[in-house]
This record gives sequence, structure tokens and C-alpha cells, in this order.
Amino acid sequence: MWRIGDMVTRKSYGKDVCFVIVELDDASETAILKGLDVRLMADAPYEDLEQVSDDELRQFEAARTQVEGECLRLIQSRRAMEHEKRALRRESRFQANPDFFERPGRVLHLDGDGTYLKKCMTMYRELGIRAIGQHVPEAQMPSLVNSLLQQYEPDILIITGHDGVIRKGKDWADIQNYRNSHNFVRTVANARKHARNMDDLVIIAGACQSHFEAILDAGANFASSPQRIMIHALDPVFIAEKIAFTPIHETVDLYEAVKSTYTGTDGIGGLESRGKYRLGVPKSTY
Repeated sequence: MWRIGDMVTRKSYGKDVCFVIVELDDASETAILKGLDVRLMADAPYEDLEQVSDDELRQFEAARTQVEGECLRLIQSRRAMEHEKRALRRESRFQANPDFFERPGRVLHLDGDGTYLKKCMTMYRELGIRAIGQHVPEAQMPSLVNSLLQQYEPDILIITGHDGVIRKGKDWADIQNYRNSHNFVRTVANARKHARNMDDLVIIAGACQSHFEAILDAGANFASSPQRIMIHALDPVFIAEKIAFTPIHETVDLYEAVKSTYTGTDGIGGLESRGKYRLGVPKSTY
């Protein structure tokens, strides 16, 4: 009846999220689902699934486009105001020699989902952020993160993919009740062995419903999800943008950073951190 790749919703949740079937277990008649626009992995019995119609798919796509557009417009508006403020500061600092250039922070983005990674890389280009993306399954992230950090030496590290509270789990404080939070925690802890200072390497980690407290305790600057809600696929990118364009001598405005995301403080939170934006002189002619 059901096939891998089918787009479905869950009737018991009011068909609120569009999923793609990634695994089928005919013995238990259970499907493993991946969110189309949210970083959530879930399971559901066959009887709870309903095929997404073409009309419903268009509605989901329209909602996604609207969400991404609103976030992008908010960022662009904020960037325009920040640019004006910086221009005034630069005028006084570089009056004698206005021949300067700008360098925002560099991002290394590890993503357990290749489709989401492509969306994120497109958004990085849209936002003018230098980013390197690596598709790495969540279980392999802890063992690979240090070699990737040594290879690319980023200013900002994103560790994300899919997560979710396991249906049978009742204790949200127990990390074993999450699909991938333990992998994110181990990856963050290993990354901190490479860069112990939280301002040398800013780490953003987690996905939908991830164990926020454990990820922060492992050494992340920002993490999801304080209220164990679903986060949008691009939310980590929007946090990275604020860090990348905040000057190195300033602390990132936490509320401004989180306000740029779709889910807000229910979905992502963090700790005070310094920005990664630098000015340089002289501007190269080549």
C-alpha cells in the first residue's frame, strides 16, 4: 500500500506536517517519516497515514515559501539598518583611508539530510555568507567532526539534521528518549576539544525537539529546542547569519538572532557570544 518516497500526513496530528516516508516495517505496519520542511523524524502506524494530494502539496509549498520569505525580509531589513550604523562608524574610523573591505564569518555546516543541506547552501549564497556544506549522517558526526574542523577551520559550526522525541519516551530529561540528540551532544563535545573557547568557534546544534539543555551543556553556543517543538529547516542558517555579520568586538544580540528564525525562542536559544564580522584594509584590486 505505502511506498518509500510517498508524501503523507498524520491524521492523528491534524495533518499539520508534510512528511516523506523513508522506511517501512510491514511486520509492525509502521512507517518512519522525515519532515519535508521541518527537521523532524517520526514514526506512525500505516492506518494513521494519509496521502498528500497535489492541492495539499501546493499549500504546503506556498506556506514554506511564505515562511522563508518573511524570515529573509526580516533579515534584509535588519541588515540594512545595521549597514547604515556601520557606515557611520566606518566614516569616523576610516576617514583618512576609506579603502577597506568586509569579511563576515565562515560557516561549516554538517547536515544529516542532503536535501535540507542543498536548501541551506542556497540560502547562504542569498545571504552572502561563505559556507561549506557536508552531508554527514547524524551517527557519523561525532567521529568526523574534528577532521572536518581541521580541514576547514570555520568561525561557525552548524550541527543539524533530524531528531525527535521517541513516541514511547515519556521523560524529556532523558536523552535516550531522543532519536539523535545523543549524536549531537557527542559531536559538540568533540568539536569543543578542537576549539575550547566558545568565541573562537561558535557552535549551533540540534534539530526538531532536540534536548536543548544537554546540547548547551556539551558546549554549544546555540541549540534547539527549548520547548521541544519542531524547527524550520533553515532556522540554523538564520542564526548563523546574525553571528557572521555581528562585528567581532560586539556580543551577538540573542533576541535579534532568534527573532530572525521561524520558531523563535521556543525553537532555538543560546548563550552570549561574540560576532565574527571583520573589516580589513586595503581592498585588493585583483
